Amino acid sequence: MSRGRENRLSVPGFVEVFWRFLLLGCVSFGGPAAHIGYFQQAFVQRLRWLDDAAYARLVALSQFLPGPSSSQVGFAIGYRRAGLPGAVAAFLGFTLPSFLLMFAVAVLSAQVAGSGGLEGLVRGLKLLAVVVVAEAVRTMALSFCRDAVTTAIAVLTAALLLLAAAPWAQYVALLLAALAGLVLLPRLDTGAASQAQARTGIRWLPLGLFTLLFVGLPLYACGDPVWRLFSQFYSSGSMVFGGGHVVLPLLQQHLGDAVSEDRFLLGYAAAQAMPGPMFSLAAFLGADLLPAAPFSGALLATAGIFLPGFLLVLALQSAWEALAARPRVMGLVAGVNASVVGLLLAAWVNPVALAAINGWLDAVLAVAGWFLLFRWRPPILALVAGFAAVGVVLNV
Repeated sequence: MSRGRENRLSVPGFVEVFWRFLLLGCVSFGGPAAHIGYFQQAFVQRLRWLDDAAYARLVALSQFLPGPSSSQVGFAIGYRRAGLPGAVAAFLGFTLPSFLLMFAVAVLSAQVAGSGGLEGLVRGLKLLAVVVVAEAVRTMALSFCRDAVTTAIAVLTAALLLLAAAPWAQYVALLLAALAGLVLLPRLDTGAASQAQARTGIRWLPLGLFTLLFVGLPLYACGDPVWRLFSQFYSSGSMVFGGGHVVLPLLQQHLGDAVSEDRFLLGYAAAQAMPGPMFSLAAFLGADLLPAAPFSGALLATAGIFLPGFLLVLALQSAWEALAARPRVMGLVAGVNASVVGLLLAAWVNPVALAAINGWLDAVLAVAGWFLLFRWRPPILALVAGFAAVGVVLNV
């Protein structure tokens, strides 16, 4: 993207980015792999803010950086659409619903835990996640699995993750997929590499800021509880590879006994049931860690855990765009994105479908909902309202 295009920002563009991501933030259940499918449907297929190839490069970049992978993809999409303010708007819109919900759970956890209506609502929305993620698997497979090699990569990735339910399995799958793509899927040079030469540089300011905060915060924050809170979450966000599920043990390690195990598990369980990024667990923990000012604690923790990943996207996105346009690297990207389809398929099986379908009626509702979405494409808000109502009724 040229510097001129980055600087052309209108208020309507900023508002549009915020609004689109806010809608997705209200309904994006299923975790980071599912969110990538939601984004692909919304911004590639429906709105056409970017094409399949550009989206594939962003997804591949997010897999190799620490931080919340789906939020990094959303941040990068907002940046491409409306510059840095658009990136911030994308983050705020996508994260705000889960942030507010997790803050409410932290402050009102006793009341929330016993609410039958809330349990019914969550049941219905989990079924919605089964429907939407199933359709996302289908549409992403059509885009990223167009030959025998990419199809095999997706299937083998899903099998590996389902058989080896451990954080290392995702890294192994992505690494093997990248190597397979590099060797087996070299792409024809379409001229994109030469067109991208103007964007080959690393942005040193955000990279320097990332490094300065990573090194300096632990030293500066020793005697101040507020800065220590921000530092703990910034350090966690700087070292989490593998998405939201991996953040729990790392945060437990950084926070020690400051939050009880029961509170950790309550926050983690609530984050699983919320739309939007699982890193919103930080809002729950931040509110617990700063009881005198819980909202400030939630804000600091959330900003701390998301900031390092976003600084790295700003620093490396342009260099990655140029590198990823080279023929052999395009093969690597194709392999990684086929593996992402496998990640999404595995996530659809476990935890999305296994957590949502608890009987034949749930299965029938999920199949009917998927057919409705596939055949008639109703507005996502209509599906949300319908499944929420069904969940509440079934839980009465």
